[in-house]
Amino acid sequence: MLFGEAFDKVARVIGLEYPGGPKIDKLASAGAPNINLPHTYFEDSLDFSFSGIKTAILNLHHKNPNINQADLCASFEKAVIDMLLVNTKKALKHLNITQLALAGGVSANSYIRENFLKMGKEEGVKVYYPELKLCTDNAAMIASSGYYHFMKGDRANLSLNAVPNLKI
Repeated sequence: MLFGEAFDKVARVIGLEYPGGPKIDKLASAGAPNINLPHTYFEDSLDFSFSGIKTAILNLHHKNPNINQADLCASFEKAVIDMLLVNTKKALKHLNITQLALAGGVSANSYIRENFLKMGKEEGVKVYYPELKLCTDNAAMIASSGYYHFMKGDRANLSLNAVPNLKI
């Protein structure tokens, strides 16, 4: 997902190890979202782009390598989650949805959980998310799918390449 990738790239820029999401979440909890970062919205669309915010953080960090990393992480988290909330609210209204499930590695982020629960209460939407030990990337799901395909006799030769949008 672009969202998790943005966390990983920002973490790398500021010198944090992979995976960046948990490290950004931890640092952000000690900081204040006091750095103005760009928010990208597309009119009449639910698309996302985090390239502007990633570039802004890269530039900020290069111009001032001593920038307060906790504040930068808190500001980054707030900006991307603000964008995510805006599009989620649009989608919920457009599709008349009253239940929402958070999943994947970024669903472990404390700021995401807190703000989605708050949004759910405000919008009358029930928000579900797995317990933290189940909030990992999709590797286990992909491995499980591969196992069942293998057991059915589905095989691929060595020319198989990664296809990010492959239907499983």
